[in-house]
Amino acid sequence: MIDKTTQSILNGLPQPIVAIGVDERIAFLNQEARALFGAGVEGRHYATAIRQPALLEAIDRVGRGGEPEFATLMRSTGGSDQAFRVHVAPFEGRATDGQARARPLVLSFEDVSQQRAAGQIRRDFVANVSHELRTPLTALTGFIDTLQGAARDDAAARDRFLAIMAREAGRMNRLVEDLLSLSRVEAEERMRPLDRIDLVALSRSAMASLLPLAEEAGARLELETSHDSLVVRGDADQLTQVLQNLVENGVKYGARGDKDSGANVVTIRLGVIAHEPVLRQAGAVMEVADRGPGIDPLHLPRLTERFYRVDSHRSREMGGTGLGLAIVKHIVNRHRGRLRITSEKGQGSRFTVILPME
Repeated sequence: MIDKTTQSILNGLPQPIVAIGVDERIAFLNQEARALFGAGVEGRHYATAIRQPALLEAIDRVGRGGEPEFATLMRSTGGSDQAFRVHVAPFEGRATDGQARARPLVLSFEDVSQQRAAGQIRRDFVANVSHELRTPLTALTGFIDTLQGAARDDAAARDRFLAIMAREAGRMNRLVEDLLSLSRVEAEERMRPLDRIDLVALSRSAMASLLPLAEEAGARLELETSHDSLVVRGDADQLTQVLQNLVENGVKYGARGDKDSGANVVTIRLGVIAHEPVLRQAGAVMEVADRGPGIDPLHLPRLTERFYRVDSHRSREMGGTGLGLAIVKHIVNRHRGRLRITSEKGQGSRFTVILPME
């Protein structure tokens, strides 16, 4: 059915190709198709390898004289789902001996898993943003109606409602700011920053700006480093945002209380790794550690997902948007660094950023 030259060409293609003969058996698979279906299906009826009704119906229609068409093949491999857009078309030649099929077919498979995943991420993102905005908007609308009606002349109720409205408006403002920040970071992610930044000076400056937040929460911030300066290539504003987001998380959610002082303690540690295997060079280490209750290992792989929260109710009460660690991840990626999160129940959490020294 397919000569040696054509087989060589098809084997060089990066997408799976399957040829079906007029006897409805698989006549040829290129190398990519063998990896997808296994070499053992060659010579067998196509329905034994392709068991999804929509694709089988498309093969039958085209094989009996229909126009070429597209169908979808879904597969689960190794715990992940794959989606293929399959083009079903007649192959050159026709059967003339009264065999079952009108003509042989060629199927080409395009992996569209990433496009589908990206589409799902966009849909989830819109749904999450809508959900996050709905609650404060509903509260604001309700209090406005109340103030315009029953509580119009009630000074005590008015003051209480206005305080709640201010809090909900602040929550929406933080969400919008984080969304804009995330959008900017994603837009710049492929452009590595080249300014020379001293992490020691940057950490001291960030700590100074975070002291009011720490004092309000009854927390203490510590900086531990043996370096007078630690220079990396980076964006000062974005690295400050990384540190602020991690320290704020430690202050709000992770601090438990030091046995000696009774104060919540969040520690920033700066250091150097002589050789970081993933970066293949020396790395500057910026670690933020708390002494809190820790995080269940089940949650660790998903902490940097947008809007993912370990404790949704507590996070919202604390004013969290669920975007802080997603922003951190994208900033670290832009700096060609690595983010590592380690935690044990009852032992606190450590968020470690490793940046290339050059």
